[in-house]
Amino acid sequence: MARYVFITGGVVSSLGKGLASAALGALLQARGYTVRLRKLDPYLNVDPGTMSPFEHGEVFVTDDGAETDLDLGHYERFTGVAARKTDSVSSGRIYSTVLEKERRGDYLGKTIQVIPHVTNDIKDFLRIGEDEVDFMLCEIGGTVGDIEGLPFFEAIRQFIHERPRGECILMHLTLLPYLAASGELKTKPTQHSVKELQSIGLAPNVLLLRSEKPVPTKEREKIALFCNVRPDAVIAAPDLKTIYEAPLAYHREGLDRAVLDAFQISPAPRPNLDRWTDVMDRMENAEGEVRVAIVGKYTQLEDAYKSIAEALTHGGMANRTRVKTEWIDAEIFEREDPAAYLEPFDAILVPGGFGERGTEGKIRAAQFAREKGVPYLGICLGMQMAVIEAARDLAGVADAGSEEFDHEAGKKRFTPVVYHLKEWVQGNHVVERKVGDDKGGTMRLGAYTANLRPDSRVAQIYGATTIEERHRHRYEVDTKYREKLEKCGLIFSGMSPDGRLPEIVEIPDHPWFIGVQFHPELKSKPFAPHPLFADFVRAAVEASRLV
Repeated sequence: MARYVFITGGVVSSLGKGLASAALGALLQARGYTVRLRKLDPYLNVDPGTMSPFEHGEVFVTDDGAETDLDLGHYERFTGVAARKTDSVSSGRIYSTVLEKERRGDYLGKTIQVIPHVTNDIKDFLRIGEDEVDFMLCEIGGTVGDIEGLPFFEAIRQFIHERPRGECILMHLTLLPYLAASGELKTKPTQHSVKELQSIGLAPNVLLLRSEKPVPTKEREKIALFCNVRPDAVIAAPDLKTIYEAPLAYHREGLDRAVLDAFQISPAPRPNLDRWTDVMDRMENAEGEVRVAIVGKYTQLEDAYKSIAEALTHGGMANRTRVKTEWIDAEIFEREDPAAYLEPFDAILVPGGFGERGTEGKIRAAQFAREKGVPYLGICLGMQMAVIEAARDLAGVADAGSEEFDHEAGKKRFTPVVYHLKEWVQGNHVVERKVGDDKGGTMRLGAYTANLRPDSRVAQIYGATTIEERHRHRYEVDTKYREKLEKCGLIFSGMSPDGRLPEIVEIPDHPWFIGVQFHPELKSKPFAPHPLFADFVRAAVEASRLV
């Protein structure tokens, strides 16, 4: 039976609950325990799949096809435990499930209320898979006091009360602001946050204090006294140079020891932190530097491409190289020559996206990389734009485009080299989709197998001819242009097992030019960099030496 750690936040949002949860998971693993991490989000969207990246950042996709919060990416990157559909739930999902039950008559005519019906469904969610691991870490989105989060807090209160004593603890993350005018760290916001938590029947066992300054012993003792927490369970969470320093930094501050003490686990297994020592050594002792341009359409918010940024960092670790990324709005290249912007870079990455805006700029970025011999990695839409560019400039399909753009415009303007996928095989059954279907959860989502050409560059990179990668898209490259494109030098080096869907394209006589329909960044980790990103950075290192 798993022990539960509930992670809550107070004072302000965006303090790093997801990072703290992931780091704690990594520390518990270092002591030999098995863990699973979960996210409970208070918003009313069923999942983040239909949210704008400007609103919510990236959507993290699991192997089993769930569209989830980007914090699940942190969980995977720090623990290596593959997230599942059952690791993410929102208020929208819970209410939707409750209402579906009511419509079916499952409640036998009872009046449906937040308590007990909504809270019972939340508790049912928490219990899923509890026999599989030693520790279940459950992060609650938002901050204590948010009205939409109250059902989750009430469900947790009930859950803790119903479990045997000592099986659940609460870790609360708050801000300790520094006032430069008085030169003081102020504890009052933390006190009020804990008081708010206590008012709904919850009391923290561990306090994690985010601060830009060191937290003196005097302040810790004061917080412990006023918040009714043991002094050694008041843990400082200082600003860090990199998120990958968190496991080592939190261990030095005693976070894992405080959590195990709260569960009365003594003596605790000694931690083995060699994995994280090696990660930090590779970051701090880089032997070179490369510059990578990321040409996208959501560049105003870095979290929109969070996993890509981290995967590039991991690729740098694999090569003991520091990767400096620069975000470039693709729309600029629709007005100006890309060369002036892209010539200083050692490699170019074009990520995924939806809609026509910025796509002509992405096509020009792919053209620049192909013609100038600059290493290029196109992901999802980035692959499709590379294929459209090759079709236009090499294969003579002057009006090559995507059905996606014609659907947006409401009229036919392009020869559809990329088309809307209406049917595909998932597992043992056929999935069918229409253009007018609901947007949420209707894409080709999750892990799919691809077969690689044995003589291809990607087969060499992966060291395999069969791979499995995660997808999130509605549109596919049309294979009817395959022969024409391959004669021009763009080969289809990865295909779905039935041979219908292109998964990877590459240009063999280019220094490094690869487009993938899937999202390799979602499976990259600091201690296990994704092979595509590791080799992409290697190619960038070689390109930098030629300058």
